[in-house]
Amino acid sequence: MLAPLFRPSPALLPRFPRMASVTATRTLATAAPTLLGGTAAPSIPGASSPPATLHLKTGQCFAGRSFGAPRTAFGETVFSTSITSYTESMTDPSYRGQILVFTTPLIGNYGVPLNPSDPLGRYSNDMVLESAGIQCAGVVVADVAERYSHYKAVESLHDWCARYGIPGITGVDTRAITRILRDQGTTLGKLAVGDAHAAPVAPEAYWDPSVENLIDQVSTKEPYELNPNGDVKIAVLDFGSKANILRALVARNAAVTVLPWNFDFNTVRDQFDGLFLSNGPGDPNHAMEAALNVRRTIQEWDRPVFGICMGHQIIGLAAGLEAYRMTFGNRGHNQPVLALASSGSITAGRVYVTSQNHQYALRLQEEFPQGWEPFFINCNDSSVEGVKSTASSGKRVWGVQFHPEAYGGPLDTIHMFSDFVAECKASKGAKVGHQPAQAMGTSQGAGETLGAAAA
Repeated sequence: MLAPLFRPSPALLPRFPRMASVTATRTLATAAPTLLGGTAAPSIPGASSPPATLHLKTGQCFAGRSFGAPRTAFGETVFSTSITSYTESMTDPSYRGQILVFTTPLIGNYGVPLNPSDPLGRYSNDMVLESAGIQCAGVVVADVAERYSHYKAVESLHDWCARYGIPGITGVDTRAITRILRDQGTTLGKLAVGDAHAAPVAPEAYWDPSVENLIDQVSTKEPYELNPNGDVKIAVLDFGSKANILRALVARNAAVTVLPWNFDFNTVRDQFDGLFLSNGPGDPNHAMEAALNVRRTIQEWDRPVFGICMGHQIIGLAAGLEAYRMTFGNRGHNQPVLALASSGSITAGRVYVTSQNHQYALRLQEEFPQGWEPFFINCNDSSVEGVKSTASSGKRVWGVQFHPEAYGGPLDTIHMFSDFVAECKASKGAKVGHQPAQAMGTSQGAGETLGAAAA
């Protein structure tokens, strides 16, 4: 009934000539200067690009045209509902080994910015994305932009993927793919490019990245420092940290030391005012060594500990909770979570909209281990979105499954970083406290699992 109200006046129609096609519209965009200087149109994947097919292990196939690197890739096929920040998603280490399907139809329209890193490919103050390069195994889009336009862009999505050896496919029905993944869960896939793209794939040929320790692949190999003159010292256990986590800590004037995922923090903990556990890809059970180290830290140390995503799951394992593989996982910028407890800037009973990217979660149970309580719960699937130490435990430990620092937003919970840094500043100079092991008691079953892993 309202449609006539929005029908343009016939007198206005000549001012808006009909474009021949969406492609024609996008040719009006302008290319930014190239990496080598000057201006040039980006390479365009068109009808001459090799054919490609996305094969799912469950039998479905989707044929299209390739862009990026002309090579075949295997991985877990997952989808993200985020409508912006495709460059941040593709450089997020948590997407390691995954073929990323974007539900937003048009991807690549604002190109890719210059993204400097340090000489070893680690975080630098000039880095603008989430890591030095593309982390996902492949990209699936309905329509890749043939032209890009942004004042910071230096290359197209096609050229960027080609430079990093990452294949992409365009011209496929991402709505149908998303519905399949939504119904049957994350599915192993093959993005085949070239003459044999349509050839059937034997079930045993699919590669499952979850059986590998992806954390070890993306974590730093050596410790390094950022903002060494900051006024509070925070150690970061790197399970595959997004750059914006480090950026958020440095922005609050923290002196940050980034450590490998399996570094025993207990050997240096007296040098720091707080411990941060980063995000990361894959199965947290591959990082049981870190969970055992963190358990000891929590039992014997009295300073703040904060974990995000994988870091949250490691805290849960250390507490005695169980981590499990979700059927679907949560990926996107619009996941609602309900706060079950108040802490710092977080108010119990309020719903926060969050950014997430994970396949594993902590199992919700009737009774939490002694000294622990649920912090957040997902409003869609009731999965555990956060845990925290209780006030009676005498500890200051928080873990959240989502990303408060999300680049591309939302920023409902960004103040949790300020809360954590403020707690670290409050504890600065305090003597190390020794709590009895039973203060953060564990359930028998989970304790046996950790003990078995240690043996």
